[in-house]
Amino acid sequence: MKTKILIAEDEPLMRERLIMQLTKLWPQAEIVMVAENGNDAWDGYLEHEPDLVLLDIRMPGLSGIEVAQRIGKNAQIIFITAYDQYAIDAFDAGAIDYLLKPVQEERLQKAIERVQDKLRNVSQNALHTTSHDLTSILKSLQAAAVTTKPEKMKWIKASVGKQIKLIDVDEVLFFQSDTKYTRVVLAEYEALLRTPLKDLLDGLDSDKFWQVHRSTVVNAKAIAAAERIDAERMQILVKGHSEKLLVSRNFTYLFRE
Repeated sequence: MKTKILIAEDEPLMRERLIMQLTKLWPQAEIVMVAENGNDAWDGYLEHEPDLVLLDIRMPGLSGIEVAQRIGKNAQIIFITAYDQYAIDAFDAGAIDYLLKPVQEERLQKAIERVQDKLRNVSQNALHTTSHDLTSILKSLQAAAVTTKPEKMKWIKASVGKQIKLIDVDEVLFFQSDTKYTRVVLAEYEALLRTPLKDLLDGLDSDKFWQVHRSTVVNAKAIAAAERIDAERMQILVKGHSEKLLVSRNFTYLFRE
């Protein structure tokens, strides 16, 4: 099977350069998506499940670091950055790699070879070590990044019939994508929000709200239980609501660890 690659880079010229370089240096691989911001990168990762993700550290929406934290050990990560301050020694531990802009072909070739070697030698022990190293490195990167995090949302305005209601986020049981809208489900009623779910994620407290599916984010306090459907699938039982929420394969680790 071809190695699947996702590129997330907000600069058009850099995107085109990366596509040309990767096509030349790794013609056997398949570029499954090119994203222009962090939210689309995460959405694309869930859709395509690539083996390798090239992430610009600073992008609109989710940062490259935040996307990498969500991906965890499920794919190989290469960061792309114009800021040498991020190229800390921890990168050279082998759990992750980085490329400085403008990306030099020789340096990209070395990063590709490192990824190819990892993909050939993946084992359960290797995955465990990589996950531990990756967590440590991402924490170091976050500490080094000079960014101002927006305050997490406490209230949302959503439509309930002809009314616009001001809803306390903590009272929401779960959010779910519904065509052009997002369903906001509470114990006694539900509302519709015009903001797409992927754009809501950055404003929600990830400690309180867990993404369990590409289309579903659930309030952790509202989870009554998680039950297995079969060998690969799980579903969530929600307190005060009869609807069961499917957990995608990428998020079953939330209930195993």
